[in-house]
Amino acid sequence: MNRHSLQKKLYHFWKHHGLGVFMLLAVFCVAGAATDRANALYILTGTEDAAIVLDGSAQVQDFSSQLVYLSTSSTGYDVTLTAGKDVTIVHDGETTSIQSKRESVSALLSRMNITPSPLDMVAVDLSGGDVTLTVDDQLTYYDRVSEAVSYETVRVANPNLPEGTEQVTQAGADGVRASVYEVVWSAGEMVSRQFVEELDSTAVDEIIEYGTAKATVTTADQLVNVAKNGDGSGTLTFASGASLSFSDAKSMTATAYTAGHGGADYTTATGTFVAVGTVAVDKSVIPLGTKMYIVTADGKVTYGMAVAADTGVRGNIVDLYYDTYQQCINFGRRSCTVYILE
Repeated sequence: MNRHSLQKKLYHFWKHHGLGVFMLLAVFCVAGAATDRANALYILTGTEDAAIVLDGSAQVQDFSSQLVYLSTSSTGYDVTLTAGKDVTIVHDGETTSIQSKRESVSALLSRMNITPSPLDMVAVDLSGGDVTLTVDDQLTYYDRVSEAVSYETVRVANPNLPEGTEQVTQAGADGVRASVYEVVWSAGEMVSRQFVEELDSTAVDEIIEYGTAKATVTTADQLVNVAKNGDGSGTLTFASGASLSFSDAKSMTATAYTAGHGGADYTTATGTFVAVGTVAVDKSVIPLGTKMYIVTADGKVTYGMAVAADTGVRGNIVDLYYDTYQQCINFGRRSCTVYILE
């Protein structure tokens, strides 16, 4: 076949089949280029536990000046290393060290005859300055993230607040916290992500103080109810809402005394100064130091809170201290109920 005839036949072949040949060559070129890209899931970790998962949906940003991210529509992301980097490869229980060329991670792995399986993942660790590549189907790493966090409410007991009341001493405010999570991947799927610790937070706790102080009974507080139990104990309830528990209720005779009359001194047998609320007792009947609440049997006179602090009487008698002699005369001698307080 002469040269002219061959050129003529090639011209007619290209005219009728050239477009198809061109498309076929383009497909082979694209396929060949794609084989140079990564076909495994990449997980990149670096300083301060920051992590990026290159799964095709990641917003790729500069992770390190040492890396350049490349992507294709079919094979995801790959990572290009600078030349001369010390690279440690962990694969199948073996550790290999090598220096990188200016090449992608997948090209480096190919150079080392390592081909990740479809279930393998490639962890690229930059935290040590050099690069560590781990190829495995099970990977665990720690991810540090910033996330919105709601404030917490802290309740604190306040013995100066009445029981049953509370107040907010510090308003809460939502904030942002830096958190560390342990992340476990298996066969290309994340299987767990667990909170490990909070590094810092701008959220402000709400602090609520609640009262623990029992309501106290004053001399003006009116006794409104006496509830007795079968064993003789019970509860005194007052108009203010305060209450007192008693272990026993004794029916006794009450008299009155004041300092400077009838030989009474200004100090008691226990060494305290006399005052309203000081009661002289027979310590064989009521031990010294016993706290009491005393009211006359007819309910007309309430002596109120008292302490057995003095002596000078015998038997089933209590001697109530008053400030003046006239008050003692007015009180006289009366039957009373002495509630022994717990």
